[in-house]
Amino acid sequence: MGRIAQTDDLTDVQRDILAAVRTFVDKEILPFATELEHADEYPQSIVESMKEMGLFGITIPEQYGGLGESLLTYALVVEEISRGWMSVAGVVNTHFIVAYLIGRHGTEEQRRRLLPAMATGELRGAFSMSEPGCGSDVAAITSRADREVDGDGYVLNGQKMWLTNGARAGIVATLVKTDEGAESVYRNMTTFLLEKEPGFGTHGGITIPGSIDKLGYKGIETTEMVLADHRVPAAAILGGEEGRGQGFYQMMDGVEVGRVNVAARACGIMIRAFELAVAYAQSRRTFGRPIAEHQAIAFKLAEMATKVEAGHLLMVSAARKKDSGQRNDVSAGMAKYLASEYCHEVTTEAFRIHGGYGYSKEYEIERLYREAPFMLIGEGTSEIQKRIISRALLREYEAPH
Repeated sequence: MGRIAQTDDLTDVQRDILAAVRTFVDKEILPFATELEHADEYPQSIVESMKEMGLFGITIPEQYGGLGESLLTYALVVEEISRGWMSVAGVVNTHFIVAYLIGRHGTEEQRRRLLPAMATGELRGAFSMSEPGCGSDVAAITSRADREVDGDGYVLNGQKMWLTNGARAGIVATLVKTDEGAESVYRNMTTFLLEKEPGFGTHGGITIPGSIDKLGYKGIETTEMVLADHRVPAAAILGGEEGRGQGFYQMMDGVEVGRVNVAARACGIMIRAFELAVAYAQSRRTFGRPIAEHQAIAFKLAEMATKVEAGHLLMVSAARKKDSGQRNDVSAGMAKYLASEYCHEVTTEAFRIHGGYGYSKEYEIERLYREAPFMLIGEGTSEIQKRIISRALLREYEAPH
């Protein structure tokens, strides 16, 4: 057999991109990731190299300065980067979702003005739905946008939570309530493209207080965002005035691609965990032979490799479905659910194979062991994914009455 987590039927361009990214990961990320992660230091030089490679614009159409590649290409790139350090993939994840939303739902003026700067990485994107009192229960958001009394613009107030890239982003796709009297609770929400100064502090009614300290996912900032009488023109609505009341549906479209991304990140982490485990198992000796020759460890490796392969295949399938224009909420949910759960299991087994050394910060598996739990909650918990999947199954297999 060949190596695990390989992808069939790729184009020459896709193979070339992935080969370049893999080399980049091996030379510029893996040797420095653990030190940077322990110091919680932003990987500035790595990000600059990603800009030069065009990775910030990998899915942005060529007419707006990007590479015009597919979601599948992006997902496989994310998988490779996460194999090196998951936080680096986070630098481009929310950026990519915002670029996708603008490309898919934005006005032509929004696309022409914003996408070229996003393609180079000069303008960075963040994505904001959650609030201190709600996460997956999107309908419970309380942040609001009200019409100006003396104009055509809007005034935004509220508090948002868990913004990856919240400080460094120059544009934040933000979901708020607009029409309390809408026919459906899901039609009283609107997505605004909030443009702000990068950095912490207060600028024009937007405050980014500081970075939240986390168990893992270090080196990249996660922030709150406080809106206090922040004024924006109607042109800041994603899709213009026609986009008013469409925010929930736009954001869910973005979340679908975000869940493919999280699945890809989970795959990258468990690929690396497996690589570390299989190498250590062949070098560590007990009772006169490598521990890989003990059946207890050999069976662990077999189970780990099978889980990596399954997660990878489901992630690829979900990405290809989205690329084909099909609805992929269920397949993205399945991919995110399976890959994140398997990522946690594979990383835990790799940690156990390392024994006492796995608990030492000198060994890379310690970092992966702290990064894996984020996959279980990012872009919706496993329980939310099971809710999405089960509802779809019950519709499809509805019993006759």
